[in-house]
Amino acid sequence: MESLVKRFLTTICVLSLVLAFFWLGSDFATAVTSGGSDVADVVPEWTPEGKKAAAHLTTLPPKDEMALIPAGPFLMGSNRQVDRNSYPAEYPQRTVYLDAYEIDKYEVTTVQYLKYVLANNLPPLVDWKWGGVFQETMAAHPVMHVSWFEGDAYCKWAGKRLPTSAEWEKAARGTDGRIYPWGNEPAGLSRANFGRTGLSGPVRDRPERLLLYPPIVSVDKYENAVSAYGVFNMAGNVAEWTADWYDPSYYRYGPDRNPKGPDHGSHKAFRGGGWVDSTPSVRPAQRNGADPKTRMNWLGFRCARDVSTPSPGEPAKVKQPPQ
Repeated sequence: MESLVKRFLTTICVLSLVLAFFWLGSDFATAVTSGGSDVADVVPEWTPEGKKAAAHLTTLPPKDEMALIPAGPFLMGSNRQVDRNSYPAEYPQRTVYLDAYEIDKYEVTTVQYLKYVLANNLPPLVDWKWGGVFQETMAAHPVMHVSWFEGDAYCKWAGKRLPTSAEWEKAARGTDGRIYPWGNEPAGLSRANFGRTGLSGPVRDRPERLLLYPPIVSVDKYENAVSAYGVFNMAGNVAEWTADWYDPSYYRYGPDRNPKGPDHGSHKAFRGGGWVDSTPSVRPAQRNGADPKTRMNWLGFRCARDVSTPSPGEPAKVKQPPQ
């Protein structure tokens, strides 16, 4: 009887979280992520079987291609005349100039992050521990349950960095201020992974598993919805950390050339929305922030890196990170 009561209470708690995600979307993140987590804040340890399986999976080919975003202006932000779903944090829409850079075509995958974990003798992420063994089906999924600090450390280890919020937005929207990566047509499940808060599949009978195994998809899904630069999943799947501190009024006073966000703050900006979000929150213009210590099952990242400014007629060159 006691076990049934515990299971009932667990189910009610999880369903409450799911309903909150559904109704509030990314706004729910700001309300609850004060350095928190959607799972117990316990650092797991590798099991022998888990580490063996993890080592095998690092031999799988990574999704590590990058897209070159050329130097030039783009329309950043939004307004109610352009998009009725826009929020004040996106105002005003204005032209901003960015130097050339490269950005990952795909969200950083579990396997890519796994290589970093093993190379640095770090403990596994909590979502790798259900059943004690890494699941191969997660290999091409975006890594999740990573804090801003962990995403930043991975990008530096890979010779890259987190993109600025402006860089992320240009890579997602191109130069013409489109509402979605693919254009202005409404978002739908054939183009993006969002609004997936229903219980189905392996979580139907164990709803608490939704916290560890959310309905995310492979990072290379939705070829019909890539951005103008060929970048995948810039709307939905997992929201993505950026380098900037978050200030909802920053677009009103930030510089018009290479904005890097406020000098300080309490929250880091994330972009793109996730599988939990509704249509307004997966628009690339949407901005939000969370405590940088936050780990959530709808929050991941991708990396960027600088390129040198070429002479006329010469290709851009990647700036090598300092040794």
